[in-house]
Amino acid sequence: MSESEFETRTVRPYALTGGRVRSERSDYPLEALVEMLPAGVSGQGLTPEKRAILQHASHGYISIAELSALLHLPLGVTRVVVSDLADAGYIRVHSSTPVETTTGQSPALSLSVLESVLNGISAL
Repeated sequence: MSESEFETRTVRPYALTGGRVRSERSDYPLEALVEMLPAGVSGQGLTPEKRAILQHASHGYISIAELSALLHLPLGVTRVVVSDLADAGYIRVHSSTPVETTTGQSPALSLSVLESVLNGISAL
């Protein structure tokens, strides 16, 4: 880290999260994708880190891991800040958590199994 970068990064990570190490929904996986919602366009009154997340998400989907790397923030801090933005309605977070649904077949097949089969067929 150069001296100028050190001087500009005077805010400690815990200050960005208000001292919180997790929020209600801050257990997002690394690969969860962040999408900016129309409410995020203005970004008025937000911290520079929150504005940077909105700026990166404005170009398309971006993962939480990528945001953490681009902003040079610890992953836990990035998750809390992303969670705050999602709670405020600025962004939507798409998680890869499989959704369990039944297909009416016996035994029941989950949607994630069907998606895996479809992905395998598509790869042929």
